[in-house]
Amino acid sequence: MKRDPLNVNSGNEFPLILGRDLSGVIMECGLDVKYFKEWDEVWAAIPPWKQGSLSEFVVVSANEVSHKPKSMSHTEAAAVPYVASTAWSALVNTGGLSKDNCAKKRILIIGGSGGVGTFAIQMLKAWGAHVTVTCSQNAELFVRGLGADHVVDYTAGPVEERLGSLAKFDLILDNVGGDTERWALTLLKPWCGAKFVTLVTPFLQNTDMLGIADGMVQNAATVASKVLKHLAKGVHYRWGFFAPSGPALDEIMEMVDAGQIRAVVEDTFGFSEVPQAFERMEKGHARGKTVVQIRK
Repeated sequence: MKRDPLNVNSGNEFPLILGRDLSGVIMECGLDVKYFKEWDEVWAAIPPWKQGSLSEFVVVSANEVSHKPKSMSHTEAAAVPYVASTAWSALVNTGGLSKDNCAKKRILIIGGSGGVGTFAIQMLKAWGAHVTVTCSQNAELFVRGLGADHVVDYTAGPVEERLGSLAKFDLILDNVGGDTERWALTLLKPWCGAKFVTLVTPFLQNTDMLGIADGMVQNAATVASKVLKHLAKGVHYRWGFFAPSGPALDEIMEMVDAGQIRAVVEDTFGFSEVPQAFERMEKGHARGKTVVQIRK
């Protein structure tokens, strides 16, 4: 893996290389890179404005990379950075949670058996939170094994009714979207700083349909109207986004090596099997991540 401290690879060229996660070995460092050296084992999540990770060599910036956990293989490590960075951005940067303020907080994860959900469960439990998860009945044992305290089966009738019978939540992480917003915000503690953070936003759709300028205006108008609407009810509405961060991965690396977080790998494919890997992902209902090994 080559290093690009000047971030000169814009990622706009074609053909487009897919993939965001990587775990590998540094082959070359830029002159200004001090924290890493050649042959260091590292992991990273590549930002969407750069070419992806399904390649033998990848160019990344120093602030996007972290040393790989010593307790993980490269296959395991490649399943973590993107979902970890997304969950960290949503829960820490947007949700305001941390290891110092999470104890005894009640957190609801809507759609908890996918990549982001499985990571978020483990991180929140390591920080002492009480975690409730929605998922299908056949994933219940799986998410409980990751530490979930309470599981609600969304296939067994209106999930909002069963969630409504529980104590109110301090934060909700929404991985599902759709009709969720209609009822989920009523589950938050009003006038206590409670937050609803959704990872399913119209951001890309608005930008694709309206262009960058008009799309950004529409995005701002949409989120502002929702923020004000729900603030009047005593709760905070927020959009969460993936944000690449080497420093965040540094902290996650320490949690992994401390045994607080493990990788959840559902399927592993060779590089020649990339089409099959994407076909598997398109089926949905994932239990963790799909990993592509560039070299066996």
